Amino acid sequence: MTFGPLTLGIEEEYLLVDRVTRDLASEPPDSMMEACQARLQGQVMPEFLQSQIEVGTRVCTTFAEARADLRRLRATVIEVAADHGLAPIAAGTHPFAAWQGQKPTPKERYQLLARDLAGVARRLVICGMHVHAGIEDEDLRIDLMNQVSYFLPHLLALSTSSPFWQGEDSGLMSYRLSIFDSLPRTGPPERFETWGDYQRMVRRMIGAGLIQDASKLWWDVRPSARYPTLELRITDVCTRMEDTLTIAALYVCLLSMLTRLKAMNQRWRIYVNVLIRENRWLAQRYGCGGELVDFGKGTRVPYRDLLEEMIALVREDAEALGCWPEVQRARDIVERGTSAHGQLDVYRAALAAGADRIEAGRAVVDWLITETARDTGATV
Repeated sequence: MTFGPLTLGIEEEYLLVDRVTRDLASEPPDSMMEACQARLQGQVMPEFLQSQIEVGTRVCTTFAEARADLRRLRATVIEVAADHGLAPIAAGTHPFAAWQGQKPTPKERYQLLARDLAGVARRLVICGMHVHAGIEDEDLRIDLMNQVSYFLPHLLALSTSSPFWQGEDSGLMSYRLSIFDSLPRTGPPERFETWGDYQRMVRRMIGAGLIQDASKLWWDVRPSARYPTLELRITDVCTRMEDTLTIAALYVCLLSMLTRLKAMNQRWRIYVNVLIRENRWLAQRYGCGGELVDFGKGTRVPYRDLLEEMIALVREDAEALGCWPEVQRARDIVERGTSAHGQLDVYRAALAAGADRIEAGRAVVDWLITETARDTGATV
């Protein structure tokens, strides 16, 4: 049993901001979405709130292809938004916007979501990124979901981009997860022995009227309800496009490594979700600048040491899949810090220079606009 030829897709969610006020654009003109859709032909879509927009790459078979497609998607949204006095920012939360002023997208799907989730849904001014890894074998998809859950906090720590909420420094590197976890059916996935076990659970939930379909399972990693993929969902959207590609490469290589072990009758140890949740919290709170627990050793270890072990684990797979440069770049993220570190640096520098909190928040938005466009070729 092998991981198979590389196929992946990347989805990113962005917040739309007004270029003058730097606040969220709670009602962007319909013409903006229409222009994006005309240029991107099914690769861009509205999100739950009107101040959000989502893009998705095609099915890619190399990381060069994924980079080119993601660059095109980001650049197009940046250019179209600029024509309407707006800009996208790739950040898990906005530095100072109030959720109370945001309006759901007037589509039946989102109206039903707003009805079912009530006040919880209205706070979903958050953006993540999803990586789909193609895995045709359904039982393998479930087996890998069980095993890769161990590494989800490690990937979250590299992606953090949401230190602010409602104009406050939350003290967390990924406050987005605190908001998302107020929804039902979130967090580490349940464990299943086979695809059939998973399907039986889904049918039972649908039969009881709890969910309409498997897309309402919002776990940190899940079998996609639409594609033959295992979908990574825990991560904040990365402000820098190259960080997105690094995390996608690590995720795909971890799946490849676990499949390689399986072919040798080996596997990664399965730990109970209560332990995974503890590492998840440490990643959410401290990001890549902190520590995670090495459950094999039974002690907390600096994240950078764990990253070196993870890079060594997947080197063979990264070289085989042609993404070794992307995987090694994870060291650069730890060295300079994630978007959350950058946002906090800009915010604190502005305060030290005499700005008030709103002015400091606007400085963060300006930084996010520039960083979101980095490596895209778009003019901001």
